[in-house]
Amino acid sequence: MQTINDVHAQFAGFFPEVELRPLIYLLSKKLSEGHVCIDPMALLDSSELPEPLDQVVGDVAQLLGDSQLVSTACGPKRPMVWHRERLYLQRYFHYETVILERIKDFLDSERERFPAMKQALEMQRELIRRLFGADENAGSRPDFDWQMMAALLALVNQFTIITGGPGTGKTTTVAKILTILFAVNPAAKVALAAPTGKAAFRMAESLKNTHIELTEAVKEQFGRLEPVTLHRLLKAHGTSSKFRHHAGNPLRYDLVIVDEASMVDVTLFAKLLDAVGSNTQLILLGDKNQLASVEAGSVLGDLCHTQSTMNVVTSEKARFIQQFLVEAEPSIPHHLVVEACPNPLAEHVVELQKSHRFSDEKGIGLLSKAIINNDQPVLQAFLLENIDDAITIDKGYDAEKFHAFAEGYRAYIQEPDTALALKKLNDLRVLCAIREGDQGVYAVNRRIEGYLQEKKWLQPQNEFYENRPVMVLQNNPGLRLFNGDIGIVRKDAEGSPKVWFEDASGALRAFIPGHIGAVETVFATTVHKSQGSEFDRVLVLLPNQPQLPIMTRELVYTAITRGKSHVLLQCTDEVLMAAAARSVERASGLMHRIDEITNKQ
Repeated sequence: MQTINDVHAQFAGFFPEVELRPLIYLLSKKLSEGHVCIDPMALLDSSELPEPLDQVVGDVAQLLGDSQLVSTACGPKRPMVWHRERLYLQRYFHYETVILERIKDFLDSERERFPAMKQALEMQRELIRRLFGADENAGSRPDFDWQMMAALLALVNQFTIITGGPGTGKTTTVAKILTILFAVNPAAKVALAAPTGKAAFRMAESLKNTHIELTEAVKEQFGRLEPVTLHRLLKAHGTSSKFRHHAGNPLRYDLVIVDEASMVDVTLFAKLLDAVGSNTQLILLGDKNQLASVEAGSVLGDLCHTQSTMNVVTSEKARFIQQFLVEAEPSIPHHLVVEACPNPLAEHVVELQKSHRFSDEKGIGLLSKAIINNDQPVLQAFLLENIDDAITIDKGYDAEKFHAFAEGYRAYIQEPDTALALKKLNDLRVLCAIREGDQGVYAVNRRIEGYLQEKKWLQPQNEFYENRPVMVLQNNPGLRLFNGDIGIVRKDAEGSPKVWFEDASGALRAFIPGHIGAVETVFATTVHKSQGSEFDRVLVLLPNQPQLPIMTRELVYTAITRGKSHVLLQCTDEVLMAAAARSVERASGLMHRIDEITNKQ
């Protein structure tokens, strides 16, 4: 039994209707765990409630229906909303409703634009075929080109989600979309954004390194694109949750592309959609299997999971797409072509299914697939054999293996060029599931710091010591520094300590330590904080506590897919198997309310 002395009980105590307090307690508690709403019938278990809130008297539906604190979807504004067997705080019900209504607006308006855009793209048939490698040798490609489907649907839709695992070509697809868009409309105004500064930086870097053959004019247009954080795109008012751009002052772009959308919580998602103008296309990129946002909601995952079968298209859209294929190319699989859309978001969610970075048959690709699918036989094989070149599983938490990995940080410390040092720092990272405890971020950072000091590579004599790697912990739009940005402390030419960061263009920026706000050492970071980043090598340190609720398949999948060439996984058999068997399930109404888009038409 829990005690009454917690913040959720205090919140429930503010409300005068005593009989509702157990439900309000549960709602507050579940919001803090990332849920947007609750199903009261499923949660009224005394183990979830402290004394004396451990009993609800009477019929729950009647209790909520009679309450002056609870409204319905169409009722007066009250603190809570009871809708389709789910209880929300009014604010979160509003955010869900904004998301659904804006998606409906997008879907309605794109029906009018489809004929004109279809014709414009047909005039670019040669370019599209060249971009997607459609030629006489295309018959050697074993599968249909999902990148082509994603690009063409994104160009004719007003709202599109492109999901896929690491290396499936999300950024490459974006580069091709932009190339086609600039051919159709050279004056197109495009905004690129991501939830964090480092995700925006990676987006810029990926686009800059694209292998697509571009004309000089398109290269120039690409060069003018600068990915920014969502807060900067929407123009945040300082540290408040209000933005300058909203429905009354929408973003003035032809196209907005948001990367790492799985990290966007329900609040920011609603504010983004609210700020997208009626003539603006929106493309969301992300991996539906990754960890959801830190705050409430799992919007990208919820919208993707409205599709019982991915990549379904109508015969009309299939004919449109297949005209860009040559005869030898594999066409859209027949079972995915239907006469009518099974739900409103069909043709608006496309999954890229082939990884160009990892093989499904070995290494990081095979392990990540086994984890997300809870494929216990494959996981057992990894644990028993441990012979894969790209994966090392250390079931004994070997200190020597840990120290050997930590020695990799020597490269950035001894690199005199600060720009190169930042790159070398980001070649490797230790990823932790938790913050506290022996296997948490704080202890692991101290452990690495102590080891590097013992080796005489670091001298941590004060807070901002030479070569300390730091992560920014709060947004500072005025300095264009954002939560998650990573820098290195080094003396400037005058001998004063500065914190050095690299911006999206690759230029170095230096700040006085006291100006940048709260930071933490970042030899190790949480898996959540690592989203939007990738490293050549990662050490994934899972706590030897298989019962921890945070230990889920999404967390382990996200962690190991941050590594590009090698993953050292320190965990026991029991921890890995338990995590793969446990999935993140956040309560929300989006999947259940998606039919409201159709019903309002």
